[in-house]
Amino acid sequence: MKNRLHYFIYRFFITICLTAIFTRPTYAQSLLLGNRVEIGLNFGPTFFLGDLGGHRGYGTTFVKDLNIPLTKLMKGAFISVSPNEWLGFRLAAQYTYLAGEDKIIATNGRPESFRKGRNLDFRSDVWEAYGAIEFFPLMYLHRGEEDYEPKIRPYIFGGAGLFHFNPQGSLTDQNGNKTWHYLQPLHTEGEGFAEYPERKNYKLTQVNIPVGGGLKYLLTDNINLSGELLYRKTFTDYIDDVSTTYIDYHLFNKYLSAADANIATAISDKSTGVLTRTDPGFQRGNPKNYDAYFSFLLKVGIRIGGGNGDDANAVAHTRCPARF
Repeated sequence: MKNRLHYFIYRFFITICLTAIFTRPTYAQSLLLGNRVEIGLNFGPTFFLGDLGGHRGYGTTFVKDLNIPLTKLMKGAFISVSPNEWLGFRLAAQYTYLAGEDKIIATNGRPESFRKGRNLDFRSDVWEAYGAIEFFPLMYLHRGEEDYEPKIRPYIFGGAGLFHFNPQGSLTDQNGNKTWHYLQPLHTEGEGFAEYPERKNYKLTQVNIPVGGGLKYLLTDNINLSGELLYRKTFTDYIDDVSTTYIDYHLFNKYLSAADANIATAISDKSTGVLTRTDPGFQRGNPKNYDAYFSFLLKVGIRIGGGNGDDANAVAHTRCPARF
């Protein structure tokens, strides 16, 4: 039901944006008191940064620990309102897909072998919506200079948002058939169990902090292209359902149904190269770093409000002269 609701919201947002493209600019200008209004679409590759997967050596953050084969596509839409050329306020809604997989890690016999032997994986749809403030530093430095109209405009931005995720892990039977199971209801690390009071059930909808920067290129007065890095800081270590240590698998029978207990027992510990299950308390993840994800986006924007060349000229010819 939640996925259907998010899909409806996303389609509704896209419909509003596309409809606005064909709306007469004077309507949007009147509605937003002459501010520059821009709507658009964006898409590009997204990368997960968490406990699962990674590259050679110790697990690290950001680009060094990426698994390129797990690159996923993000797509979304945005609307921004700018009271002037150096400041903007953005609202955006987007969808992407995140994944991590230990077995694809390339090893050279050093610390990454632990993660590869752990053999866990996950995948998750991710829906997000956020608001952000955009700042164009060069336009700010040249504010008041009417002749300064560069085609390329660097910018930075930051804000706050919400995102929804729901991780799944896989099990493969003896015939090679793979099935996927939602992980949060299985409490794979004892979240919510009385024996682990410090491990609370994690919420599937949480706050994130989007930050980044980019370059905007003005094709015309009303159409532009942007290349953008969008990074999301989160406050959860469970996007991939891995954070702390292995638990006593007998507890699954205490708290879960028989069917779920069987799945949780198998999916919580898929370690390879050992004769028995991993001992309770042994490291499963690294709780010191929250999960994160980032995207490289291509954005196409269309200005529908005030602030185009004709409006600017009209204002210039109607304001009072600087001196008499």
